[in-house]
Amino acid sequence: MKSLVTLLLFVFTSVVSYSQSTDTATITAKVANVTNNNGKVIFGLHTAETFLKSKGVQTVIATIENGVAKASFENVAPGTYAILVLHDENENMKMDYTVNGIPKESYGCSNNPMPFGPPQFNGSKFEVSGEDKTLEIRF
Repeated sequence: MKSLVTLLLFVFTSVVSYSQSTDTATITAKVANVTNNNGKVIFGLHTAETFLKSKGVQTVIATIENGVAKASFENVAPGTYAILVLHDENENMKMDYTVNGIPKESYGCSNNPMPFGPPQFNGSKFEVSGEDKTLEIRF
């Protein structure tokens, strides 16, 4: 029994020390030009594999106050990411389009590229190396 307790204690301390040695970061994103306070703003943290898909690495749904929405992504491992942002005015949790396929709701992404057509991961990507980051995204 004593050796079992010792083994469990060793495993627990190993897991705790490993989790503390991992360099994670907090990414804070802000949109300061939301056109109105209707609905919510959905922030999605994505990798190249999840970009433009409905489910990202992390998702934060933020309220809008005086045209500003903020989100924080906690414990982000080092790597290459992009943030997609949608002003979901009608709170249906998806982008709405016109008959011609043009988005009805405002959107943006990290690095604020202005592509003709949908955003691309390469134009939106940024590196996380364990240090906290703050990004401002425009619609």
